[in-house]
This record gives sequence, structure tokens and C-alpha cells, in this order.
Amino acid sequence: MKYKVPYTVTDSLSSWCPGCGHGIVARLVCEAAEELGISEKLIVVTDVACGSLLVGVLTFNNIGAAHGRPIITAAGAKRARKDAVVLAHIGDGAAYSIGIESTIHAALRNENIVALVVNNGVFGMTGGQMSPATLPGQKTTSSPAGRDVEYNGAPFDIVKTIGQYDIAYLARGSVDSPAEVTKAGKMIKKAFEYQLNNKGFSLVEILSPCPTNWGLSPRDSMRRVKEEQKVFYPVGEFVDRGGSK
Repeated sequence: MKYKVPYTVTDSLSSWCPGCGHGIVARLVCEAAEELGISEKLIVVTDVACGSLLVGVLTFNNIGAAHGRPIITAAGAKRARKDAVVLAHIGDGAAYSIGIESTIHAALRNENIVALVVNNGVFGMTGGQMSPATLPGQKTTSSPAGRDVEYNGAPFDIVKTIGQYDIAYLARGSVDSPAEVTKAGKMIKKAFEYQLNNKGFSLVEILSPCPTNWGLSPRDSMRRVKEEQKVFYPVGEFVDRGGSK
């Protein structure tokens, strides 16, 4: 068996912290695009956050959106360039906080795009503050005593929010093991396939570690994804209708 790096990945050094899951997710996007032959027509819309760092290591056409606006920007790009394949690459903080209206209404309209949400449970680039997806009791820079559900509310679960919408695809994967990485790659590829077939809105959430802001080693961060994140946010495919357009 021979392995090779997708040609859309450059040899530039990334700015992601050691142990960050964003690099794994970025490679999965490249592998799926290469397998489907869509690399030359893929447009990636990035947020002003950790995900934006992929523009320095990937060669796809890119649009830099305002914070929290990649999903709605991707919807506009797809309407303007129907021949393109459009991906919104965004984190949990932006997708479920400042950009929650874009996430929900793009799903309600069944926009023919792919939203890829990297969920590490914090606002990573701005200092590790609590995000809507922070787990109960999880300590962050803005919740040093741990998330208090009575005071801060319960963590946000995208599956419970749009799981009944008339969309094409809704799945959650993880990068805590090689087997889970393979499954996550298949989810991303399926989402692209549904867009190619004009089926509508797909959202794939990927549970990812953030060693720097979690205050853990890369190994312990992966263990935390498996033992804590995946328990609270089960992985799997939750909507697989193929859309209704």
C-alpha cells in the first residue's frame, strides 16, 4: 500500500498548535476533494479563527469571511457560482454563537453547501473562552470554575437543533483514533457528493482536541475527546435523506 500527500497540501509549515485537530480535518477535506475530482472547483470559506490558518497550507480557492459568517458567505458564493463546490470551514464558537443565525437559516433554506464545524469546545484563537459547546464543568478562561449549567445554560447540540430539518445530511465524527478519522473522512466525502448532486444542506461536525487551551498534552487531549466529548456528543450519521430539492 502506498500513501501520498494530496497535491492540494503545500509543504508550508502550519501555524496550528502541536496536537491540534484542525490539520487532520484539513487533510480529510483534501483527500475527499481529490477522490471526487473537485479540487479545482472547490471554494473554501474560512472564519476569523483557528480554521483560517488552513489557507497557508492548502491551495484551494478561498474566501475569508467575517467572524461567524462563513456559512452564510458560502451560501452566497454557491448561489453566485453554481458550478463551484463550496465549503464553509468554521469552529464551534463561531458556528454556534455569533453565527448561529446563519447556521440555522442556511439549514432552513436547505442551501446547497457543506458546513464543516470543528468542535473543540472553546474559542481557540482568542484565548480559550467558553463556547456554546463547552462541556458542563469544563474550565475555560471565562469559566475558571467550570461551566455552571444553571448559570451558563446547557451546552449546545447542533443535532438536537437541526436534526428534524429538511436537509441533506447531518453527521458528527471525531479524530481521536485512526478508525474515527477514516469515518470522519467518509462523512466529509458524502457531504460533498450530496452537494454535487444538488441535494441541499450538509453539516458535518468533527470533535477535535485543543491541547493549548485545554491545558493538556496532545495525548491526554485525544483521550479527553474519547472519554468526555464523545460521551456528551455521540458520533454518527443523524440525517441522511439526500435532500429534497
